[in-house]
Amino acid sequence: MAESEKTIKLEYEVGKEEFSKAGLASSNIKKVLNQIGIDAKVVRRVAIAAYESEINIVIHSEGGKITTEISHDKIIVIAHDKGNGIENLEKAMTKGFSTASNEAREMGFGAGMGLPNMKRTSDQFSIESSKGAETRVEMIFNI
Repeated sequence: MAESEKTIKLEYEVGKEEFSKAGLASSNIKKVLNQIGIDAKVVRRVAIAAYESEINIVIHSEGGKITTEISHDKIIVIAHDKGNGIENLEKAMTKGFSTASNEAREMGFGAGMGLPNMKRTSDQFSIESSKGAETRVEMIFNI
């Protein structure tokens, strides 16, 4: 396999309401990207998007997984939860709209910027969700 064809894959389980562990996956992703020499501006964007997706899994789902694939030309971050889905995607993509619990808000989470920040920081963004179904967010970052 040629150097340009190698892919690094990272996977992290994210638990429901595990606020004390929130941010561990995104921190580890950032650390790996820095270690392999990815441009700092790209690392920052990936870290923001990964953190936002991780927090959304903690707050809004029954748990899930963050998967990151790093290749020679792009980084793909996939957040897949075991939740109840998003009833209104258009509303959920609106800055400031949140369905976070009071508990999450009291801890400083749930400001309604998660999905908008994920879309803003990624080069390509897609989300699949509907009420009663799991949510899958895919973000691609060009290197």
